[in-house]
Amino acid sequence: MKNKRIVDLSHELLPGQEEYHLNLKTHFTDELYPQYKRDENVWYILQDMEMSSHCGTHVEFPYHHNRHGADAARFPLERLVCDCVLLDFKHKADNEAVTLDELIKIESKIEKGDMVLFNFGRAKNYRTEKSHDRPFIALDAIDWLINEKNISLIGSDASGIEIKNVPNQPVHQMLMDNGVPIIEFAANLDELKQERFTLFVLALRVRGLDSCPVRLIALEDNNCDC
Repeated sequence: MKNKRIVDLSHELLPGQEEYHLNLKTHFTDELYPQYKRDENVWYILQDMEMSSHCGTHVEFPYHHNRHGADAARFPLERLVCDCVLLDFKHKADNEAVTLDELIKIESKIEKGDMVLFNFGRAKNYRTEKSHDRPFIALDAIDWLINEKNISLIGSDASGIEIKNVPNQPVHQMLMDNGVPIIEFAANLDELKQERFTLFVLALRVRGLDSCPVRLIALEDNNCDC
């Protein structure tokens, strides 16, 4: 990892304190598996974890909105470790759209096949009463990102990019019908020093899983002049 900088873009998860549930139950190992011997004062534990597939910083796979879409086990790994561009839209107000015209003005930043992360400046709202206050991305802008830029993944530091108060989540539907996963609740985007970096989105390889909490990791080039 020489000349590389690692940035953690995921929220710490707090059992019992997340909107989408996360709970831990702790056992001494010999309570569950007597064949594993443990002296009385030895700390040797196993834990059961019950959690929502949408807990914390997570990636939503096409199967979330498309019954024939790829799940966490089948989604191509090469599209979960990929070049990513960070777009700054912190000026956007709650319930305001990112428009197609705005994206076209900066289209030179977005290369074909990129992952795209939107910095809405909303990570500070995580685990608060404002956690779902955010902008959204217009449907024609999503269509352009899919068909003109062939994006591999899209996401933001907010609870989503979806149009609010409309049925069936049309942004999700369009993305997932085209095989594009979504990152929700990214963190620490302001800690990135560069607009372009490699993003690692490594979910658990569980068959039938629609979404998965992730440790979202950016890898920057320390020698980059960009």
